[in-house]
Amino acid sequence: MENLWRYISCIVFILIHEVYFASATLDPMEPNGNITVKWDILSWTDDGYNALVTISNYQQYRHIEYPGWSLGWSWRGKEVIWDMLGGEATEQGDCSAFKENNIPHSCKRHPIIVDLLATVSNNVKIGNCCRGGVLSSTVQDPQNSVAAFKMRVGAAGTSKNTVLVPSNFSLKGPNMVYSCSPATKEQSSHFPTPSGQRKTQALKTWSVTCIYSPVLSHKTPLCCVSFSAFYNNNIIPCPACSCGCHDPSQNQPKPCLKEIPPATTESQSNMNTNTTEVRCTHHMCEIRVHWHIMTSYKDYWRVKVTVMNFGYLKNYTDWNLLIQHPNFDSLERVDRFNYTGLTQNNHRNDSAMFWGIKYFNDMLLQAGEMGNVQSEILMQKITGKFTFNNGWGFPHKVYFNGDECMLPPPNVYPWLPRTTTTQRILSGPAFIATILIGALLFIYLYWAYIMQRRTLPF
Repeated sequence: MENLWRYISCIVFILIHEVYFASATLDPMEPNGNITVKWDILSWTDDGYNALVTISNYQQYRHIEYPGWSLGWSWRGKEVIWDMLGGEATEQGDCSAFKENNIPHSCKRHPIIVDLLATVSNNVKIGNCCRGGVLSSTVQDPQNSVAAFKMRVGAAGTSKNTVLVPSNFSLKGPNMVYSCSPATKEQSSHFPTPSGQRKTQALKTWSVTCIYSPVLSHKTPLCCVSFSAFYNNNIIPCPACSCGCHDPSQNQPKPCLKEIPPATTESQSNMNTNTTEVRCTHHMCEIRVHWHIMTSYKDYWRVKVTVMNFGYLKNYTDWNLLIQHPNFDSLERVDRFNYTGLTQNNHRNDSAMFWGIKYFNDMLLQAGEMGNVQSEILMQKITGKFTFNNGWGFPHKVYFNGDECMLPPPNVYPWLPRTTTTQRILSGPAFIATILIGALLFIYLYWAYIMQRRTLPF
């Protein structure tokens, strides 16, 4: 009976794990996006093997920023890492069983590996390493969407029949957690030689698929969205407490700063890290995206998008913005941002990815006068669909650096004036013509009134 309960418990655990991993893949904006970890055994050694580990980001819009990725796993036996190139273990662990002149790089049962900085010497570098852990997305910077490191593994078996693949893989980034599948055997990888005329083959290859998990990554959003339009004087702010609340009356209010702190050595050292001090606002978000409907022409309409950084100690390098709107399949021009359309599985081209231009606005600076980037978007009106009614002119979803932003509720969107009876807002020549016709009509009626008074007998 006891064995039966153990068997049932194992089955339930496996089912829960599979359901959880499957749920982590349900990203409606990018259902096929993932980060793949490939583990290639290149050669055998006296007590183990030499391995090349490659991390490839196949996500279109989600990337890992500085201080970068960290990859972990659990050894199945008593393996150790003798030495590494292109990466390093965060902890050495207990290596007391080894002689002083022959200490492994890491003896941890659950090692965590991080990337090296670009400033390290060339003798510890390999291809696709040493970017401080930054892993770009495939759309924004495909050349930097791959990371790699080499290591010499000991006490691991010396043949494909005795070596054991690690388990419990984990992948993390700043405010990002990925759910990783078990390692599976793949066809051996091939590597071109420097001459380009010959290929070598890995002795054994495993792969692991890691999916971004928003549930594990954030308890609250990191960004919010505000709206405004030329036809309405109201500015719709971010929802209150979009990213948490600052209430001094509570025991644990979310910390924030009311004024810009003075530049200090400590604050500069925290720059571009996962630590940030947020400006005190009603929304308490690090990033605010503002969508403003600027103008409406006969066949086109224009929108201004502004991204503002409310963090005092963090610059966002290589930021990106993903917006979903039904008019993006007729997008004509984008000023001051790079742009590409993203087609979903349902073949709708209603999502667009925006990011900064290199050396111009690819860095979103910390809070202050320069802590924002902005662009104007020109779109052609969709015949039979375009309208300003019912909030159609505002985006359905907004993501900053892969994190979904909090939008205002639809019932507070800037509505058209109640006197407006048509869906098209008159502007330009049509507006001037309307004013002239109204003025002429007023003059005619006034003239008719005067003439009528003159003909009266009293």
